[in-house]
Amino acid sequence: MELQGKKILVTGAGGFIGSHLTESLTETGAKVTAFIRYNSRNDHGLLEFLPAMTKENITIIQGDLRDSETIRNVMQGMEVVFHLGALIAIPYSYFRPTEVIETNIIGTSNVLNAAKLADVKKIVHTSTSEVYGTAQYVPIDEKHPLQAQSPYSASKIGADKIAESFYRSYSLPIVTIRPFNTYGPRQSARAVIPTIITQALAKDVVYLGSLHPTRDLTYVEDTVNAFIKIAESENSIGEIINIGSNFEISIGDLANKIISLIGKRVEIISKPERIRPQNSEVEKLLADNSKAKKLIGWKSIISLDEGLSRTIEWIKGNLGSYKANVFNV
Repeated sequence: MELQGKKILVTGAGGFIGSHLTESLTETGAKVTAFIRYNSRNDHGLLEFLPAMTKENITIIQGDLRDSETIRNVMQGMEVVFHLGALIAIPYSYFRPTEVIETNIIGTSNVLNAAKLADVKKIVHTSTSEVYGTAQYVPIDEKHPLQAQSPYSASKIGADKIAESFYRSYSLPIVTIRPFNTYGPRQSARAVIPTIITQALAKDVVYLGSLHPTRDLTYVEDTVNAFIKIAESENSIGEIINIGSNFEISIGDLANKIISLIGKRVEIISKPERIRPQNSEVEKLLADNSKAKKLIGWKSIISLDEGLSRTIEWIKGNLGSYKANVFNV
């Protein structure tokens, strides 16, 4: 499916990946409607960082995924839907599990019901590697057991299964993309890489949680490319597709690499209040991306050093947008 000229809805468009995806789709000629969560400040989230000429070509609608009427209205006339809207912060889900469950599960149900009524041609539903929990084997393929190790991961497992049920029950043209850890410019400090970078730039000490868990990191440009390839592919409907680099690095080694790239002497300290509960910590993530390579011809291109360098430079230029002394949840 060619996306140029298509009427496309992106939920969660004001978020990290959503803003990059919205930008890319708009610049390639798609007619994009960006659905973002309402706020009284008329703040469009990370879409505010897009070039003015790009923003002029985006229709922005504010609302709440939990409001089924709003979702039905915004869905009218859409041909393709990228559903990224979610509450994604794991520490926040410990404190506000009900809000996370309602947004991620009921919100997804509302999006899929509306898409079914509107006869949408393709829905790309966004999952997360967190649904796998700690790896029982590596690399993690799409058949790996699902483990709810946080309220957030439980809510995404629920959302994924709702998406699966709509495909099986109604033949809704859904594909589930399952990114591992995406990083890059604009990412908030609730994620580990901006947490490290902002502290290292602003101070002489970096406070983290556990240093030994490993993560599989993909630069946002590569992840956005995967979203687009999945939407364009005629072979992806009904599938779940991992998007990861097939390379893992520990949080401690990642912090040292970032500090080396910044080029200053910084101490790393693990603080108890930043450590996840023992049975909630995901100890190891490493993607098997062979299905993505075979099915949609995707692989990550940008190396970790290159991606980190780009991210560091962007954060340097926007350090005032971060609060380096605050533990973001």
